[in-house]
Amino acid sequence: MRLFSLKSYLLLFLLLFSCNNHAEPVSNTIEGSAGSWLKSESFGVFNEPWAMTFLPDGNLLVTEKSGTLLLVKLADRSKVPVQGVPVVAYGGQGGLGDVILHPQFKENGWIYLSYVEEDASGNRGAVVARVRFRSSSKRPELEDLEVIWRQEPKVSGGGHYSHRLAFSPDRHLFITSGDRQKQQPAQSWTQNLGKVIRLNADGSVPPDNPFQDKGKLAKTF
Repeated sequence: MRLFSLKSYLLLFLLLFSCNNHAEPVSNTIEGSAGSWLKSESFGVFNEPWAMTFLPDGNLLVTEKSGTLLLVKLADRSKVPVQGVPVVAYGGQGGLGDVILHPQFKENGWIYLSYVEEDASGNRGAVVARVRFRSSSKRPELEDLEVIWRQEPKVSGGGHYSHRLAFSPDRHLFITSGDRQKQQPAQSWTQNLGKVIRLNADGSVPPDNPFQDKGKLAKTF
């Protein structure tokens, strides 16, 4: 696995702390308790940023919870909205969430997004989709969106979606599915709230998942 450069880690640190859209960009020195120091510089101010990931060219994709995906170009610090983002149910802790790259992104262009959707009755749940990212200098866009996972069931309330995403070294996709502040479903085999989900990159279920005899949903746990 390629290690991030020190510059990449500094950018990650600063973006995580530039989260208030009313804050002024900062440039200062952070001193450690053992005499170390870190020079900080803000590379952008965002509206409720939720997640970020580095692209192979060194630029960034940044999600804003209200439903905007931004291509951030570090050379000129520009922020370009990406077209084709799915509609999200924004409110409470919900909206557009995580963004990660497929392990073979250079070859296939797949990225993965998590977000919240609402049904006709007003209940909400997290969703994970894969979609191809087409980058261009003027109009980056998403194509071929495919939903590969949903929280079941959708419930009332606006908290504890979780929906963090990560690929393991063997290229399985892990999804954290929050308990939606309902508590008891986390102990249920017939609901996927309050679980850690393990899928193949295309959303199919690996046959070596541990709970193969507890029902269809449990096979994903």
